[in-house]
Amino acid sequence: MTIFGNECVIKLWGRNTSSNVTKVTWLLEELGLDYERIDAGGRFGGTDTPHYRAMNPLGLVPALEDGDFTLFESNAILRYICNAHAADSAIYPLAPRARASVEAWMDFQQTALSRHQSIVFQGLIRIAPEKRDNAAIAAAIKEAARIWAILDARLASHPYVVGDDITLADMAFGPHVHRWFNMSFERPEAPCLRAWYERLLARPAFKAHCAGPLV
Repeated sequence: MTIFGNECVIKLWGRNTSSNVTKVTWLLEELGLDYERIDAGGRFGGTDTPHYRAMNPLGLVPALEDGDFTLFESNAILRYICNAHAADSAIYPLAPRARASVEAWMDFQQTALSRHQSIVFQGLIRIAPEKRDNAAIAAAIKEAARIWAILDARLASHPYVVGDDITLADMAFGPHVHRWFNMSFERPEAPCLRAWYERLLARPAFKAHCAGPLV
């Protein structure tokens, strides 16, 4: 984080325990961009104010401020940061087919994995044991495992989600794979997924911002 005078180049609103926030922080660190993260959401509150709702009408995190421009939805924020501040970065390739593949897997994370993984995480980490819906958690583990198996098969042919280099597709999934391997339940073997997770852990920005304690 670097602040010039009283202004920061980029302001990222959201707590560091949100997977949707940490993937944005990871990208900002990988690109070496100047930014300020402002705690919001959860125990920090602040998401019901008119200022925040103007940035994110759902009152969720994250929200991004870049000068007089604001944006919500974490994957849209990832794409914007690359387009606005790192247009030549291989993290978001320019070639149409490569970029389309990155975007397809980013969408896959949101549409196929997110709901099931959220049920598992909320149920096992955020909800007291006596209040858990164990049947719903078990069903969500089964469905999430099915999605992770698709990614495991994908990663059998190359080290990262869309090829030999890390991209936004990896950043969309990264915080979630950390949670997947560090929650307490039985899961199917996924050797390629596990090897990919270990590669991510070797990246200082991922380890610092996406691989912390789950609680």
